[in-house]
Amino acid sequence: MNEDQSAAACCGATQAVEQAAAQASAGGTPGAKVETAEADAGCCSPGDASATTDDSVAARTTGQAGRVDGSHPVVVIGAGPVGLAAAAHLHERGIPFTVLEAGPSAGAAVAQWGHVRLFSPWRYNVDHAARRLLEAAGWVAPDPDTLPTGAELVEAYLRPLAMLPQLAPHVRHDAPVTAIGRVGVDRVRTAGREQAPFVVRLATGEDVLASAVIDASGTWHTPNVLGANGLPAHGETDPQTRTLIDGALPDVLGTDRDRFAGRHTVVVGAGHSAANTLLALAELAGQESGTTITWATRGGSIDRAIGGGDADALPGRGALGTGVKLLADSGRVRLVTDFAVHAVSAVDGHVRLTAADGRALTADRIIAATGFRPDHRIAAELRLDLDPVLGCTRALAPLIDPNDHSCGTVRPHGVDELTQPEPGYFAVGMKSYGRAPTFLMATGYEQVRSIAAALAGDWTAARDVQLDLPETGVCSTAPSGDLSLVSLSPGGGCCEG
Repeated sequence: MNEDQSAAACCGATQAVEQAAAQASAGGTPGAKVETAEADAGCCSPGDASATTDDSVAARTTGQAGRVDGSHPVVVIGAGPVGLAAAAHLHERGIPFTVLEAGPSAGAAVAQWGHVRLFSPWRYNVDHAARRLLEAAGWVAPDPDTLPTGAELVEAYLRPLAMLPQLAPHVRHDAPVTAIGRVGVDRVRTAGREQAPFVVRLATGEDVLASAVIDASGTWHTPNVLGANGLPAHGETDPQTRTLIDGALPDVLGTDRDRFAGRHTVVVGAGHSAANTLLALAELAGQESGTTITWATRGGSIDRAIGGGDADALPGRGALGTGVKLLADSGRVRLVTDFAVHAVSAVDGHVRLTAADGRALTADRIIAATGFRPDHRIAAELRLDLDPVLGCTRALAPLIDPNDHSCGTVRPHGVDELTQPEPGYFAVGMKSYGRAPTFLMATGYEQVRSIAAALAGDWTAARDVQLDLPETGVCSTAPSGDLSLVSLSPGGGCCEG
């Protein structure tokens, strides 16, 4: 498309939106009015013929995201770190919102790995808008240089944030979302689509109307499989086998201790979640005789798990990599590389892993530290254009592709990169990255700040995306997904929003 065609397309889209908005104002389909932002985007102005391709994309994004008019709240799915940050930014913008959390309390998914210590200090774990609200209520921030556990993140930050009077009345717990659509139109129908409110359906059957949807539901409940080709390994889903497989980051030294003490465990995966678990198992082995550990990785080395070691800008993560290397070098953990899992079977109360090359490992238990993937099924009736490789938006994919990037080389991004063909729907946080493991919690905070600004019509702020991170050593590129800087990812992006 040349520049003149681009400008014409932009103008045509703007005129269509204006006509639909006028119809809605005259008593048409109720819901969030989509407003244009010609002054910000310059669409159809005398200078449009010389607009760059980026400018035309920006103009179309402006028309798609639009400004919500308050007829219905913005629905935020998930009351984790990024979801609650979205709520804080929406509050500051004066935009009505409702947060729908599947669990019984804020940070419910984080609480499931509460025994794990993040290796990013507090200074990177608190959203700016959330901090402003908390400090106005007398909250005293934790020491910015200390490393919180998941439980401390919940108790010292997420739950106090969710209990603030500005947020609490708008946060609903035990409200899992099962589907998202639009009032009166299915995915096929185009006419009037942008003016139709979203319908967010709960597991109870209740429908909640929304002017926009910010999906910060995360990926914690959709782990990757053991199979090396992305499909479940043969036998992996058999009920008898499943009882012998644990997901990422079990509480080896706490509530799950009895499952591993005095037994042989195989940890599958090469990311920081695997490293955390291996260190915990090694500590358990020092306390309980007969506890043995095997570490099986798909790749030929453990460099990704080791990371920067002593040179890492985050000492906590460097110590994690150094510790797991010492385990492998000392023989306290048996390392098996190039082990591409093909089949899993239960044999006489034990579990047997078979690799594609025929090698086999037999153990009492398996821990699958293989990362996570997004589940887009709740948005099946929305118009999504997902990258065929990563499952994120096409605009974001080249910026986060783990084949080319680590967390440290992913540039800040916001509403433009997260906009879908379905106007007003945004997947944010770990879910926005699809299968890429390079997500940072601070990145999620910047995503929702940008989106809230766009929904308020402040496109200057929406596109002024920035990220403050250490200069080096931000994270590794481990494909399993890792507990990365300012990411909650205890193994691949648990960041439940």
